[in-house]
Amino acid sequence: MDISWLSRTSLLIGEENVQLLTSKHVMIVGLGGVGSFAAEFIVRAGVGKVTIVDGDVVDPSNRNRQLPALATNHGVSKASIMEERLKAINPELEIIVVKEFVNPTMVENLVALKPDYIIDAIDSITPKLTFISQAFHSKIPIVSSMGAGAKLDPTQIKVVDISKSHTCPFAQQIRKMLKKRHGITKGLQVVFSTELPNKDSLMLTDGSNFKKSAYGTISYLPAVFGATCASVVIRNFIHAKVE
Repeated sequence: MDISWLSRTSLLIGEENVQLLTSKHVMIVGLGGVGSFAAEFIVRAGVGKVTIVDGDVVDPSNRNRQLPALATNHGVSKASIMEERLKAINPELEIIVVKEFVNPTMVENLVALKPDYIIDAIDSITPKLTFISQAFHSKIPIVSSMGAGAKLDPTQIKVVDISKSHTCPFAQQIRKMLKKRHGITKGLQVVFSTELPNKDSLMLTDGSNFKKSAYGTISYLPAVFGATCASVVIRNFIHAKVE
């Protein structure tokens, strides 16, 4: 694989680590505000194979925070847009595209692809819990994004074990249900914010795709969550310290 375009990356982490990244497979599940940016940063870091999973299409309300969303592509598959974009970044990229919403029955097949790392950017409770559990019990490293909505301050984002998360209502719910349904209390890295959420920004949804509500969002916060998730993966691959 041609790695000349990664010369600036090589200056920072060394050519050996760049070569290592080209051999890795990362799965990004969910291509919304968090997952779309995470996928881009993973590919720009030089990871040689990705699997991207998302069954949604671009909606006008996505344009305030999601990488694939433009005024010119409403109704187009997010996975298709990201596939084209990622291949334009690295034409040699090996990419598997799954244009389906994550549901509990498909998770086993995705985990069976045995990626080297999974980025969980799912924002619906039931599919998220199922994915985390399957990855955890299959011993596949996973970093999971907690709630990026209802917050404004990116400096309060942290990476911790799920057992040490706090303040975030979404993290609290995931932590509680992982313990109750799957017997998982620790051993899962999560990206969360210590900022108190603005609860007045909550809205109810139609309940489709396992999602009953959503918070208001600002443009940059989900992107920083995505960047943080990507950084956890890359740093773990090259054995840099991740707190």
